Amino acid sequence: MSEIDLRELQRPLKDGYRADPASAKITLRARGSQGDTPVACSVDLGRALQAAEAHPGVGGPGSGACSGDLLLGALAACAQLTCQMVAAAMEVPVRTVEVEVEGDLDLQGTLGTDRDARVGFEAIRLRFVLDAPEATAEQLDALIEKTERYCVVLQTLADPPALGVSSEVRQPL
Repeated sequence: MSEIDLRELQRPLKDGYRADPASAKITLRARGSQGDTPVACSVDLGRALQAAEAHPGVGGPGSGACSGDLLLGALAACAQLTCQMVAAAMEVPVRTVEVEVEGDLDLQGTLGTDRDARVGFEAIRLRFVLDAPEATAEQLDALIEKTERYCVVLQTLADPPALGVSSEVRQPL
């Protein structure tokens, strides 16, 4: 992996958060917007625009990412970046890190064809593939333990936050 001094990069951030804990609190936003058809939309992430489509198993075209893909992708990205950053901070000699994520869905829940079928993922599996021939077993165990601990998306899925849902109906004047 490319060499950067992650500790030096993060030092002023950590110092700032310790001096002013409120400055560490952020709010991320995403906004969905209707697409040309009922099976497509765009998601504005603030710094990027992501197209999304319904999965072919529920009537989507299958040419773009579905919301389940985006969720698994968020977990893969967070676990990947967290593992890379933790490896750099701990100075674990890792050549490459790869993360694989897969999840199981029963589409009958989403389509309402079986009221007992869960809506959402029934199981999600996260796998780390590390090329680290010079690292000790203890270093690798600590790397995975810390990655799990500090991966925002993994921790959010493992211990879900309070979720609020609201609606606004716009009526013509």
